[in-house]
Amino acid sequence: MSVAQELEPAADIIFPPGDIESDEPPLESDLHLRQIILLLQCLELWWQNRNDFYAAGNLTIYYSQRQLKSEEFRGPDFFVVRGCERKPRKSWVIWQEDGKYPNIIVELLSPSTKATDKGLKKQIYQDIFRTPEYFWFDPNNLEFVGFHLVDGNYQPIEPNPQSWLWSQQLDLYLGVQNNQLRYFTAQGELVPTPEELAAQEKQRADEEKQRADEEKQRAERLAAKLRELNIDPDFL
Repeated sequence: MSVAQELEPAADIIFPPGDIESDEPPLESDLHLRQIILLLQCLELWWQNRNDFYAAGNLTIYYSQRQLKSEEFRGPDFFVVRGCERKPRKSWVIWQEDGKYPNIIVELLSPSTKATDKGLKKQIYQDIFRTPEYFWFDPNNLEFVGFHLVDGNYQPIEPNPQSWLWSQQLDLYLGVQNNQLRYFTAQGELVPTPEELAAQEKQRADEEKQRADEEKQRAERLAAKLRELNIDPDFL
């Protein structure tokens, strides 16, 4: 047998998998991807000084009672876990995270998933995950519904006059604006994206510069008027 034949791997060798990562299917559309990114970016920015939470999108949650990653797993479109270390993860493994389940879950509906999101997943999140708050949002027709856990059962969250739903877990409202699901503070202010925050800061800086320029111009006009009256403004 040649050296090349000795080095050639046998055809029936099956290499064991490495560390299992998230095993979620592709997202339904660009709308779904952008919505997940929006929820993540805004919350990460709003809680930028906190290190006691984990937020993720389209990531697998493994929750097998036998601690097997080959069974009992779900992948919410967006979820937040509070009271944990803020660090990157390949997946959320319940038995490796002190038994913590998500505090809030958001599913993005699509024609192929809405029946499961409204039925089986809702039942799992209520009865097994015991997730305190569950929302679903359809990026296409803008259907938005939320539930909170009351005595072990999901009850609808009543909307405010703006049709926003209050999240006790986030201490924020969730509501639809410009066809997107956004966060709002208790005072009704929109929680900004990083780009929106940068634009706001630039606008404030421009306004402050404009005020400073106007003050300088007023001072120069006053000084010129005083000089017309033979008064040296430098000695006032």
